Amino acid sequence: MGRWQDGRGTLRIAEEGGAEAVDVPVEIAASYRTRTRGLLGRDGIDGALLLTPANSVHTFRMRFAIDVAYLDHRLNVLAVRTMRPGRLGLPRPRARHVLEAEAGAMARWGLRPGVRVTLEA
Repeated sequence: MGRWQDGRGTLRIAEEGGAEAVDVPVEIAASYRTRTRGLLGRDGIDGALLLTPANSVHTFRMRFAIDVAYLDHRLNVLAVRTMRPGRLGLPRPRARHVLEAEAGAMARWGLRPGVRVTLEA
C-alpha cells in the first residue's frame, strides 16, 4: 500500500499450512489526530485498529485491556502483547505499524509472531 489514509478495510490473517484465512474488519488510523485518539473513550472494538506509522502504544485512560501486535513494513507480525489499562508499551525498533484489538482476540484469530497479514482497504 502506498500512502496510508484513515478509513476502514479488511485484515486477512492467512494460516500456515493451507488452513482457512481469517478476515477481520479493521479501522485504519493514519493521520496524527486519529492515531492520537486511538481507542480512547471506547468501551470496546469490533475487529481491530491499525495505527500507521507507529512503533509503540500506551493504554493510559483506556477502559479495557487490549492485544497489541507490532508489524514491520511488509505487515509481518514481530510481536504480540496483551496490555492492561494504564501501561506504556516499549517501542519496537523494526515496527512500522501497530494493530490493536480487544484482549484475547488475536489468539482467536491465530495472530502470532512470524505470521504475515494483508490489508484490503
